[in-house]
Formats: sequence, C-alpha cells, structure tokens
Amino acid sequence: MTDLKPDLRQRPSDDRQATALPADLTARELGRWAWRQVTSMRTALVLLLLLALAAIPGSVIPQDNIDSLAVSQWRDNHPRLAPIWDRLDLFDVYGSVWFSAIYILLMISLVGCIIPRLFVYARALRAKPPRAPRHLSRLPESTSYTTDEAPDVVLARAARVVRARRFRVHHVEGEDAVAAERGHLREAGNLLFHLAVIVVLVGVAAGSLFGYKGGVILLNGDDYGFSNNLTQYDDFAPGALFDPDVMEPFSFSITDFDVDWLTEGSRAGMAREFVASLDYETEPGGETKSYDLKVNHPLTIGGTDVFLIGHGYAPVITIRDGEGEVAKSGPVVFLPTNAQTFESFGVVKAPFARPGQIGLEGAFYPTFSMGRDANGDLTMPSSIFGALGDPLISMSLWTGDLGLQDGSASSVYVLDKAGATQVTKANGQPFRMDLRPGESVTLPDDLGTVTFEGVQRWNKIQISRTPGKLVALAGVVLALLGLLGSLFVRPRRLWVRARRQDDGTTLVELGRLDRSSGGDPEDGAAELAEVVAALQDPTGPATTSSNKEEQS
Repeated sequence: MTDLKPDLRQRPSDDRQATALPADLTARELGRWAWRQVTSMRTALVLLLLLALAAIPGSVIPQDNIDSLAVSQWRDNHPRLAPIWDRLDLFDVYGSVWFSAIYILLMISLVGCIIPRLFVYARALRAKPPRAPRHLSRLPESTSYTTDEAPDVVLARAARVVRARRFRVHHVEGEDAVAAERGHLREAGNLLFHLAVIVVLVGVAAGSLFGYKGGVILLNGDDYGFSNNLTQYDDFAPGALFDPDVMEPFSFSITDFDVDWLTEGSRAGMAREFVASLDYETEPGGETKSYDLKVNHPLTIGGTDVFLIGHGYAPVITIRDGEGEVAKSGPVVFLPTNAQTFESFGVVKAPFARPGQIGLEGAFYPTFSMGRDANGDLTMPSSIFGALGDPLISMSLWTGDLGLQDGSASSVYVLDKAGATQVTKANGQPFRMDLRPGESVTLPDDLGTVTFEGVQRWNKIQISRTPGKLVALAGVVLALLGLLGSLFVRPRRLWVRARRQDDGTTLVELGRLDRSSGGDPEDGAAELAEVVAALQDPTGPATTSSNKEEQS
C-alpha cells in the first residue's frame, strides 16, 4: 500500500520571512525602512497626539517663562516633588528636550508625508479622466434615454455641457463616450491643510527661537516706570536665538487704574473689567502718548506687545527699628491668594534694622470681615469683597537671621525662617499685629514700630515679542481653508456614451461615480437629471467636436 504521508525532507523550504525584518536589513535598507516609518501618516498622527498630550503639563503646572512667582510658590509648597519636576523639565515644558524632540519629529514626518503626495497630486492633475467603463448601467448612479440625433452631435453637446459644469473633459473623435472628472480640489484641500500645519509649526518655532517673553509687577503712579531693558524685568524668558538688540527702547508708566466690580449675583466681589491708563514713549525723549490697557487689548509697539494680565494691592508699610531709624518704608507687593476677594499674602523684610533684622509675614484683606459659623462663633478672618472697603493687614513678626546677607539669591515673596525666631507675647502666644491704614504698633523687645501708611495698586504686565505670530496666523487660516475644501469638495466622475442602435435611434447612457465617502445618492441622481435635461434641450449646442482631443 502506498504511503501517502508527505516527505518533509524533500519539500522545498517555505519558512522564509515574507517581509524582511529590521534585523535582517543592511544599513542602507534599515535607513530606508526607518524613513518610511517616520514619514508614514500613522506616525504623523501619533506624533500630533503626543504633542497635544505633552502640552498638558505646560497648561497644568506653572511655567518659569510665564509665571515665575507661581513656580517659586509651588516649589515651596511641594519640596519633595520639585526636584523631580526639575529633572523632567516640567517647569519649562515647551523648552524641554523631550518636547522639542516630539516637535522636530512631527515636522520631519509631515514634510516626508506631504512631499511625495505633492508629486502624486501633480501627476493626477495632468492625467486624463479615465475612459468610460464597458457597462455604465452597472454603476451605482446611471440612466439612459434614446434620441434621433446622431451620436457625434450628442457627444459634442455632452462635452460642452459637462465642461460648463466645471468638469475636466476627455473626448476624442471616433470614440463613443465622453469622460469627465471633477473634484481635484479635495486632495488639494488635504495637502493645504497638512502644509498649513507645517506653517503653524514654523511660525511657533520662529517665535520661540527669536522672540522673548517677560513679566514685571509695576506699581501705579508717575513715580514708578518701566524701561524695556533686561534689568527691568522680574522674569524674562528669551528664545535660543534671541538678540537683545531687537528690543524696542520704549518706556511707560501706569498713571491710573480703574476696576469695575460686580456687586450682585454669585460672582459678586469679582472684577468684571479693569483698565490701566498708560503714558508711554516709543523712544527716549520721544512724544508721550496715552493708551488704555485692557485684558486681551494689548499695546503694540513695533513688534512687541504689552499685555495687562493681573492686578493687586501693595500696602505701604514703614518699619522703624529699635534705634528710631527708618529701616523700611514704601509699598510692598502682596500676591492675591483668592481671585474673587483679593485676599493677599505678602512678606516685608528689613535686613538693616537694629538691634536685629525684622521680617513680617501675613495677609492683607481689602474688605475685612470676621466670619461666623452656624452657631454664631467667630471663624477665620477673610475678605468679603475685592474693593478697598475696610482694608486691614494682619502680620506675624520674626527676627534674627533672615538669610539676606549671605549673598545667596532669595525670593522677595518668601521669608527665610531657618535662622530666625518668631516673636511671641508674654503668654507665649505668637505676636500678631492687625493694622488699618494710619495705625501703628510698637514691637516687643524694643525692636521698633510698624506703621500701616496706606494702600497702592500694582499691575502685572507681560511683554512679549513673537516674530512668527503672523506666520502662525496665516497657517491657521490656510488650515481652515484646506479643511473646508476637504470637507465640502466631492470628487466624482461622469461618463456619457452615445451609440447608434439597429432601429436607427441613438442610445445615450450616462453613468456617475462619487469617489468620496458619504455622498448623497439623491445629489448624484439630481446631477444626472440636470445633465440629461441639458443634453435633451434642442436649443443647446449642436456643433461637432474638433479632431483634436478636448481636455480641460
């Protein structure tokens, strides 16, 4: 009996890889394989998603180049997490190596995707519409009718009719059909959208490389001003290729500040609108001009924008030391801790006071109130309104080494208490002073006196120069145009065939193919009906086509 069991030893080898793996490729082949992976549309979409995800920490975590004060407060409040965040560059997300890597890879991927598609699209524009299928009646949208006109007359009229409807037409004398195509702008819209993304990325990159962004807290009044040079900024974040020579030499001061407070509703106490009145000069010794600076209405000087992004209070405090000398006098910026009531926190330092350094730390309440709980008992002090209704400042007292004379950098909004001692009362309770404007208090241990003179306002001003913003704006506009084109332009093909039948009449067949997904069959039927009506119109064009190929 014959053994039907296959002889595996004599079978040809069939265990080869159908596709070579990266490990099996040469260096050149591996490079080509890697390039194809990077420039694939799938990779571009993944990188775009990664870029969006990478931007989330920059929106959630305070950034050094946007609000260095918030960063310093975050570091103080999270001493364990801050070193980890520093190693991950989470306080400077948009300038980090990992964000830049995603950004550059996305640029390379988009360029690699678009350039080959441009050549493909160029060839498609030059290509002729495809010839008519053999059986037009098998198309999803088709119709037919008979006429006594000659086929050449019908086809000539068909070429003119569909050309008038902005189709590209292909008709050669001797052939029994006219081929037409329309909707190439859909692919143009897709390409324009992807090109626009690159334009936006280039614009953003140009602004990041050549521009700068800085912030300054400026007290209101003619005695306080700002000049656009590096020494005047509280925080400054230049681009990698920033040139200080491009900074416009303007200067300004805030002459007045007006706030419109909400007095009713759930948002009562919040500022509805605030306006800072500026006097500015575009160059030293130039003409003084005025401008009302509002949120989202920046002052533009040359290529630089001046924004109003915040405001607050600066209590005017005078500290006299134990020897009667003025150790500190002037407004001190307090930072809001409540955006609705403008309850604020601040620090006052007198490093040269005698017999010992003096540090004050506490809160400022624009409209002071002692809240009560359900039982009527007093609770924590608070501010019930953002305006100056009943201003009060409440501060604790520290003395000793405040870390101000060892040469190390320190924040003006943080009191270094490592070498200091909190001053207490005779009963051991911490000494605390609650002052209204015009009131003074004598400090224990012959340390001196503190006087609350009054309140001034301050404004947070952001100054930025973004050279690529118009490029980015143009990219956004182009992206919208490309998106509209890709959404509303429907590529489609249309064929008209005319041939003589045995009974002497001419059979005219029409077929239509919608090449876009989601096309409405009713729209296709309506378009065919309009073409048929135009072909059957006896007043329509009846000239014969030329001997040359027609294409538009």
